[in-house]
Amino acid sequence: MRSLHINEKFEEVFSKIRFDGVVRFAEPMRKHSSLKIGGPADIFVMPKDPTSLKELLITLKREGIPYLPLGGGTNVLIKDEGISGAVISLKSLKSIEVLNEYEASVHINAEAGVPLRKLVAYAREKGFSGLEWLAGIPGLLGGAICGNAGAFGAEMKDVILSVWLMDANGTLNRLRSEDIRFGYRTSGISLKDVIVAGELRLGKDRREGIASRIQQFMREKRERQPISESSAGCVFKNPPGMAAGKLIDEAGCKGMSRGDIEVSMVHANFFINRGHGTSSDFLRLMGEVSGRVKERFGIILEPEIKIIGRERGNE
Repeated sequence: MRSLHINEKFEEVFSKIRFDGVVRFAEPMRKHSSLKIGGPADIFVMPKDPTSLKELLITLKREGIPYLPLGGGTNVLIKDEGISGAVISLKSLKSIEVLNEYEASVHINAEAGVPLRKLVAYAREKGFSGLEWLAGIPGLLGGAICGNAGAFGAEMKDVILSVWLMDANGTLNRLRSEDIRFGYRTSGISLKDVIVAGELRLGKDRREGIASRIQQFMREKRERQPISESSAGCVFKNPPGMAAGKLIDEAGCKGMSRGDIEVSMVHANFFINRGHGTSSDFLRLMGEVSGRVKERFGIILEPEIKIIGRERGNE
């Protein structure tokens, strides 16, 4: 466990600054993970607005406290040993506004803390198309941009015009889409830069047509993925021209388990927490599954989920 004097130091730092938002110390990160796994973060901070975020980043830099931006906690495995420094949640930043509207398209600005389900619902109600494929994907916009989330052949990079980032000095910068190194489930955006908002370019369509496509995508997800279970989404990236889930299935891994972590019987690239799973269980199962796939097919699977937290012995 973290020593008491370390938490007292953090509390002293935050007692001296003007910060509007939530501050918690030794916060269990399982509360902020779709897997329901994760030890304590030294500091969990949720700034109310960009001004508070700026004050926070300036303070963390001055005090030499490391920080990690966290979206909805949906594509990460947080270690049992917890996270050193500050975890920054932008869940309070969730406004959406229309910037420019044209005959066949529209530009909107959405803050990083907007839940993807809210963004999809907003677009449906307004008759804005291009986000239907996000239906059923959990998490927040900031995390989706950072990880270039994708489904059904579409990705975030297809709709992003630009991204607003705040650096460690509290300076707000606008990065155009063409200057972002989007790739398969990556954006190249540094974790030292906090995504504040994204500008999106969407099309226009009849609300009924948009709603119909959303319903179709949701039906397919329910059939193919264990969306009602506690998971972190796809565990491994798809190798070029192949599906990781199919490889894992054909390697005989469906239903394998370590502790309370189990390879889903619905989709083999999803690992489910049956109740009291740990990051150690999850990592062991990842190693055994990837080992079987390598032995059977000669293919090395690359993790898609981000693994974050202290190393054992440094808690």
